[in-house]
Amino acid sequence: MTQPAADPVAQALPAFSCSPVSGGASTRAGITAVRVGSNPGFDRFVIQFDGPVPGYAVAPQATSSFVADASGQSVHLAGAAGVAIRLSPSSGQGTYSGPNAFTPAYAALREARQVGDFEAVVHWGLGTAGPTCIRAFTLTSPARLVVDVSHT
Repeated sequence: MTQPAADPVAQALPAFSCSPVSGGASTRAGITAVRVGSNPGFDRFVIQFDGPVPGYAVAPQATSSFVADASGQSVHLAGAAGVAIRLSPSSGQGTYSGPNAFTPAYAALREARQVGDFEAVVHWGLGTAGPTCIRAFTLTSPARLVVDVSHT
């Protein structure tokens, strides 16, 4: 009996980490799409760009509270913990006309909201059911930043 071929995409995924993850390019890219989805074992948040994925930092945090850019107002998302996403240099102004908030109420991802798009820096906050680990990685054709939020 032959073994089924291993999924090369699944094998290439990084491991989940409870620490911040960063990377990306130093070139500016506009946001063209944002989506959320649920999979066995994790929920997914994806940002798509019109050029190479810009510099990014993705970090789990102990609360689901974020600070809105420019105004400094506190933004509280659904959930008990969160994940902060920072993109620079980037913007969605003029390139993205979709929703800036999602409330999927998945197992881990409870809410996603853009909390800033100011001076070529974009911030998204993810409200999660509780403290969680993440994996963040990029894909090409089209360029995307993928953030997976573990269910455990």
